[in-house]
Amino acid sequence: MIRILALVAFLMPLSAAAQEAEPHMTVPRMAEIVLALDPEARTSGNGFEFQIDDIPVLIIFDVGANRMRAMVPIRSAEGMTQEELQRVMQANFDSALDARYAVANGRLWGIYLHPFKELERDQLISGLAQTVNVAKTYGTLYSSGAGQFGAGDSGNLQRQLIEKLLERGQDI
Repeated sequence: MIRILALVAFLMPLSAAAQEAEPHMTVPRMAEIVLALDPEARTSGNGFEFQIDDIPVLIIFDVGANRMRAMVPIRSAEGMTQEELQRVMQANFDSALDARYAVANGRLWGIYLHPFKELERDQLISGLAQTVNVAKTYGTLYSSGAGQFGAGDSGNLQRQLIEKLLERGQDI
């Protein structure tokens, strides 16, 4: 027990310093990140509309509720078979990672959710790339690209998108 308390006391200053390293997310900071990813991004009410690899992305945030959601439309949910619904639920468990498949308003979406204020730049960029990847791999790998079990070319291609976006946003 004493060892655990000593470890916690030792790690607390490290985690506090890590948290201070990057400022809390703000709307202007998010706009700066989004514009680095797509200079043609547009504001839309309490969010942004832009594209990553020709995939439309919508971010909606509620600063008061401390939440944000990035969404990518995938297809109409109408006509999805029980097997397709089961497959997206399986992917939510093991291969979508930080992104998720979701159904709302008659549409299948790729989504990424996070508390707004605590969101860091790299988390946002990685979450956006993973969300785009679940849309791109719908019907095949159902993967966010952040982690891939097994071998093959797809995992490397999907990881490349995350790395490309992180590189684009590294100066902000």
